[in-house]
Formats: sequence, C-alpha cells, structure tokens
Amino acid sequence: MEQFKGRVAVVTGGASGIGFALARRLAREGCRIVLADIEQAELERARDTLSAEGAEVLAVRTDVARFDDVERLAEQTLRAFGAAHIVCNNAGVAGGFGPMWEISPRAWDWTLGVNLQGVIHGVRVFVPILLKQEEGHIVNTASAAGLVAFPFAAPYGISKFGVVALSEALALELKAGQADVGVSVLCPAYVATRIAEVRNVPGELAAEWAALGPLPAEKQKQMEEIAKGVAEGIPPEAVADAVLDGIRQRRLYILTHQEMGPYIEGRMKAILAASPSSRVQGAGQPHGHSSGE
Repeated sequence: MEQFKGRVAVVTGGASGIGFALARRLAREGCRIVLADIEQAELERARDTLSAEGAEVLAVRTDVARFDDVERLAEQTLRAFGAAHIVCNNAGVAGGFGPMWEISPRAWDWTLGVNLQGVIHGVRVFVPILLKQEEGHIVNTASAAGLVAFPFAAPYGISKFGVVALSEALALELKAGQADVGVSVLCPAYVATRIAEVRNVPGELAAEWAALGPLPAEKQKQMEEIAKGVAEGIPPEAVADAVLDGIRQRRLYILTHQEMGPYIEGRMKAILAASPSSRVQGAGQPHGHSSGE
C-alpha cells in the first residue's frame, strides 16, 4: 500500500504512546482514523487532539482482550467509514516480573490476554474484512523482546514471541491464498511511552499485587532499570515513521533499533549451530524440513 489518502486506519492502544503516534502520522497522510483504547478519558483527549488537527476520527473504547469488544470495534468502524484498510493491533501491557515460576496466574492471564490474545482477536475480526476488500495491511506490535529472550519478564516476552510467530504465519497464509493483504510485525526496543507505569491493571490482579506489599529490592531495581530505559528511549514518532515506511514497502519485519542486530544474529547463529547439518541445509523451507525428509 503506497497511498494513504482517504484510507481508514484502525489503531488499538491508540490513545497514547506508539498508538497515538501511529494514528497522528496516518492522519497526516490523509487517513480517516479509528482510535481504540481501554482508557476512556485518554481516548477522548486523543480524539479531540487529532480532530483539532483536521483529522476525521472515531473513538471506540475497546478492551482488546475481549473478543466481543473487538467485534464491536469493527462494526462501528464499518458503520462510520464503510471500510478498514490499515489495522494496527498495537495495544499492549507490561506486567509480571521476576522468576517465571513466581508469577501468578492472574498476571500471566492479563499480559497474554492483552498482548497476544488481543492481536489474535484483531486478526480474526479484521482479516475477513480486508479479504473482502481485496486490499489492506495489518501491523502487529511485538517487541525486540519477541526476537531475543530477556530474563525476569517472561509473560511479556512470551506474548511478544507469540505475536512474531502469529505474524509470520499470517503472512504465509495470506500469500498462499494470493491475497493482496500485507502483514508487518513491529519489533521496537525502548520507546519513550508510558508502558512502564503498568496501567489499567484488572481489579483482582491489582489487589493481589497490593497485598504483596513493597517489592523486594531486586525486583524494584529491575523496575527502575526498565523505567529508565523507557524514559530514554526513542520517540514514538520515529516508530510511526518506520511503520509507514514498512507498510509502503510491504515489509514483514519492522525493526527500529539497530543495536538489537547483534543480539538477534547471535540467537539465530546459536539455533543453527545446534541443528543437525541436514536440517541446516533445509533452513527456510516450511517447518525447517530438508528436501530429503
């Protein structure tokens, strides 16, 4: 997709951070914008800001972890604009830190529910719409943590690895069907957003965390390091620019931090080094099978 003027772009997690930067950038390219977010006040503020800048905007409060909410988002999008051309499954949370065996089921469920199940819901609901239109592009927000594993944040990393795998499989399935629908997976490292604030925690999980009392020193240090990295991260606007470039070029992977390259390369080399030579020769074939199997 090279032309954005008059297109309809749906952005979840669109009230702040990367989502708002994406919506604003797409609006400046001439897109009509559908903002989805779980925070009503922030959603209205974002809508009013974009409207004041001349954009045509629909705001729909949406909990992406709920399939019915995402269905309603699509229904309101079609009712208002008649189409959806660009879908950014961007909503995400950071929750569940420490050794993975100590992280509670509620923390796992919340993080995976928003970060991974939310993207699954977006794909299930919006891909059929894009296929009927015979055009469109989906952008799924993962993370550098979806390409290289990091310790003591397992729910987040696992959810993002899942988004990468989902996006790769989706691209293959659409290609197999010769569909003119593009797929990109966004994998940024630190970006200056509010994700480190750990907002919108469900009531039962919030109560569970409150009952734990002060964080142990090692967890507190980890949280502070994450918050520092986020605060010093690249601006969301730079990520939005990279995404638009990726959509125009139909690029599957959108990476925003060059410094992640050696870590990604190291992981790939370690995987290949552990593979029997017959399978290394077949790398890149479906399921990693060599031609001799």
